[in-house]
Amino acid sequence: MTTTTPADQAAAEIAAWMRALGVDVQKFAGQTTALWSDRRSPLNVTPRDLSNLEDLSKQFLESHGFVVGTGVIFSAEAVTGSDGGLEWWIKRDHAVEKLEFDLTPGGERFYDYQNMPFFASAHHTGEPAGWGPYVDYLGLDEYILTYSAPIQLDEKFAGVAGCDIRIRKLEEIFMPVLRAIPGDAALLNGSGRVVVGNSGAYLVGERLRTTPSDKMVIPIDVPHLEFSLLCSR
Repeated sequence: MTTTTPADQAAAEIAAWMRALGVDVQKFAGQTTALWSDRRSPLNVTPRDLSNLEDLSKQFLESHGFVVGTGVIFSAEAVTGSDGGLEWWIKRDHAVEKLEFDLTPGGERFYDYQNMPFFASAHHTGEPAGWGPYVDYLGLDEYILTYSAPIQLDEKFAGVAGCDIRIRKLEEIFMPVLRAIPGDAALLNGSGRVVVGNSGAYLVGERLRTTPSDKMVIPIDVPHLEFSLLCSR
């Protein structure tokens, strides 16, 4: 007879939440891809394209109250010119606004998005990616997690669609199940960094290079994301 522990239950609930979000992000990626389904890459992103994309992004933000930002990021090879490469909208107070980025190499605040893990991983694997926690200095200046899914044009990788979630919002979502686990526990990313902990023992962003002798790691069953749950044996 198999006994389900509070840690097993927490891992299952976190996995279910992440899988559901993944379905929605991949659907969003498909909707954005459809905007250019009748054109070949590289794209000339038009004002009408941006208007349609803004509408889709605002719909995603409205239907996912825990999401703070969303949009698409194209690879440099997928678009012509310097416009349309990164289109991202975020919630600020009660309004939604478009973020502006410095995409000029060598610029003081150059955003080298093609080397960001949520972009590079989706590019190399062709699968969804989750990356965080990291401090988003260019937009929110706080810890966030980004979930992305690849965009395919002409059967080739063209970029990602995705969303940003504040870690403090994830704490609100995951803390009830984490606090049901006896002892100190934490959600870890694929690099062993703490995403959310149920106590002050594990702080957001802290990296655990080895598993403490009195702890064990339970994989979060979501393909390609490599999250896990650290808890007592």
